[in-house]
Amino acid sequence: MLKKLLTGILAGTLSFGSFCSFGNLEVQAATRAEISNIQVKKSGNFQYWNKDSETLAELKNYVKDVTNKKSKNFIPVEDRIAVFDMEGTFLCETEPYYFEWMLYLERALYDENFIPSQADREYAQNIENSIRKTKKFPKNVDVDEAKSQESVFKGMTPANYEKYVQNFMQKPVEGLTNLKWGEAFYLPMVEVIKYLQANDFTVYIVSGSDRPTVRILACDLLKIAPNNVIGSDPKIISAYQDENDGGNYVYKKNDYLVRGNLIEKNLKMNKVSVIAQEIGKQPVLGFGNSSGDTSMLNYTVYGNKYKSAAFFVICDDLTREFGNTSKAESCLKLAQENGWLAISMKDDWKTIYGDNVKKG
Repeated sequence: MLKKLLTGILAGTLSFGSFCSFGNLEVQAATRAEISNIQVKKSGNFQYWNKDSETLAELKNYVKDVTNKKSKNFIPVEDRIAVFDMEGTFLCETEPYYFEWMLYLERALYDENFIPSQADREYAQNIENSIRKTKKFPKNVDVDEAKSQESVFKGMTPANYEKYVQNFMQKPVEGLTNLKWGEAFYLPMVEVIKYLQANDFTVYIVSGSDRPTVRILACDLLKIAPNNVIGSDPKIISAYQDENDGGNYVYKKNDYLVRGNLIEKNLKMNKVSVIAQEIGKQPVLGFGNSSGDTSMLNYTVYGNKYKSAAFFVICDDLTREFGNTSKAESCLKLAQENGWLAISMKDDWKTIYGDNVKKG
């Protein structure tokens, strides 16, 4: 943490003084409270981006243009919709894999208070082997993993599930020092979200991850309303409902809610469908990081009545993150082919999680 003598220097530009980047000062790993307190003014006083970032300049120019009432590209406040994927876009997904997948493995393989079905245990062992050894995943893994994930949490109340996720958030991220899962947010992307909010954009998270998980991880931290989160949904049912259809069951005085089976995995075109259903408006800004976000980003920019843009985060940093050169090149090509603006972790960001977070 920065020494007390810096407090006066920082007070005029930040609402907090425990971590920052000024000149050659080190940016320490941020707690959730500190991440929550990150503020960016309407003018865009970014601290965690390199000043010469062309992509950041593009974003600021876009926002300045569409929020200017005198501009032909002005967008009314009610139509300033921005959609963000989560893992790999503003949350760590590399070490060793997605947050929700590691949460699933914890439950299925290492929770001494839970006994999974044989099928779930065997599938979880297969997934862990794929992550840690072979790097080759079974066919249809995204949907099948999600089904097994919901299976091992089935019957848990929303409150107990929240406690379970919060406990897992305290676990360290493997391979990165001084970083817990609940703090593994890309600081530059947190700034982007706060910047857009300062300019009266409504920010939605549109993730393939379990919707309740996303809410627990990100809503309070990023000042995003729970109803502005879209994700993969477990069925929420009464504990006494059994196999009865909800249309034929009446909630009673002694009822309480529990998690059920997976409804649908929110991937690819499903993201677009649910955006249309739940938001009811076409976004004007989209942020993603993988081919699974292609439909969402293209939906943002194609046929839009407003000036729109899509941004693509590329994990090309081999020093501060576990970037993959080959994958980064493929992602850059995908962005170029679709006209999205590429965000380079290596070139655009002054820090990722804070300089006290290192590979090791």
